[in-house]
Amino acid sequence: MGRMSRAVEMKLLQSFCFFLLLSVVAPLREVPPSSCSAQIEAIINLQLQHNSSGFRLPLHHPQSPCSPAPLSSDLPFSDILHHDSSRVNSLLHRVATSAASVPLFKGTALGIGNYVARINIGTPPKPYTVVTDTGSSLSWIQCLPCKFYCLPCKLYCHGQLDPIFNPAASSTYHTIPCSDAHCSTLLSATLNPSGCDRSHTCIYNATYGDRSFSIGYLSQDTLSLSRSIASIPNFIFGCGQDNKGLYGESTGIIGLNKNSISFFSQLSPKFGSSFSYCLSSTSATGYLSFGGYNPGKFVFTPMSKSSANEGFYYLKLSSIAVAGQSIAVSKESPSIIDSGTVITRLPEEVYSAVSAAVVRAIGGKVARAPAYSILDTCFKGSAAEVPTPEVAFVFGGGAVVRLPGSNVMIDVDSGVSCLAFAAEKLETIIGNWQQKTFDIVYDVGKRRIGFAAGGCG
Repeated sequence: MGRMSRAVEMKLLQSFCFFLLLSVVAPLREVPPSSCSAQIEAIINLQLQHNSSGFRLPLHHPQSPCSPAPLSSDLPFSDILHHDSSRVNSLLHRVATSAASVPLFKGTALGIGNYVARINIGTPPKPYTVVTDTGSSLSWIQCLPCKFYCLPCKLYCHGQLDPIFNPAASSTYHTIPCSDAHCSTLLSATLNPSGCDRSHTCIYNATYGDRSFSIGYLSQDTLSLSRSIASIPNFIFGCGQDNKGLYGESTGIIGLNKNSISFFSQLSPKFGSSFSYCLSSTSATGYLSFGGYNPGKFVFTPMSKSSANEGFYYLKLSSIAVAGQSIAVSKESPSIIDSGTVITRLPEEVYSAVSAAVVRAIGGKVARAPAYSILDTCFKGSAAEVPTPEVAFVFGGGAVVRLPGSNVMIDVDSGVSCLAFAAEKLETIIGNWQQKTFDIVYDVGKRRIGFAAGGCG
């Protein structure tokens, strides 16, 4: 009897600690504004009007009040930049090192810089909030029997808003055996070899740059995406049994890179070999779209090849124009375009030239401010108050993408804004701050990436 009372006491203590932790880390959010439902409905209806053969998922900024799993709007921007640097370092580590010799490192920006969407898994279908990431291959969600912050437990879950997926409650769920060909793809998808349990079930191990990880069973179940299209049977994903890390309050991740078991690759047979997205501001709702698109509204640049990591999306950034001044970009390696990196990185010499050109164009109209974290071209005044010069990306093939001022400067502190670019030794990574509000299509079949202004608010 004494032992039972002690066990109950420990259980209550753990539950109390869990809810106390939630109250500190994820304070109660306000009810989303009534405009959220209208925004989401408009996104879905727009897809039905223009592309009945595809589908469009609402896509939310990680700090949007409309997000189903938002980060705190009070999160210091210095924290976001810290996580962003971790992600960049990890991406570059992957590019510089062979897949056979290192585990997967992608940085902690999975729960910071990445936008989130909702998908449905299982029969009957249950909704789950997932991080979307062009830098990831394997899609996964947390699964029972993992538990939240259970000190004696061996299987952990990070905090999420949705109920944890219960494989036993889905009539169409099944695991994938080690002998299945899909199990052998895990090395290229996660850069970690697959495992095998006593029942010969395939085990995946996805690890990230901040020591976050998800370990579980490679599985299949029915994926439901939209009320207007049929479900996708036998969707391959990871059923995470042991998970730890910073993923916001999302359930897991969907990978959008070119690996054979990525979310994109699995949907390609049904919807074609392209997808597009529009990354919105915090006050609007963007979208992730699969299916046909109108090529007439885009300017295209060819996808570049790279032997470093074939899953990433590469293009050639030829030059950057600042107030009409053309600044050449290094030709040594192609540029990565990444949905999860926030701040665009430029080779040091290129960044210095861009920074100097911006400072010259602004002149003495506003006072300079001290550097803020990785951002060293800062001004007193909000981004809206700084007279930002015109900045344009010039890509291979002659595609010109003119950035709005809101994609050039970024508010970092009260009354301070900075140029939303940072220096990197040699590499170029085009981050999502510069991608905001553009409709960007990844046409893998035709090996091109397209940009169209004014895609979303």
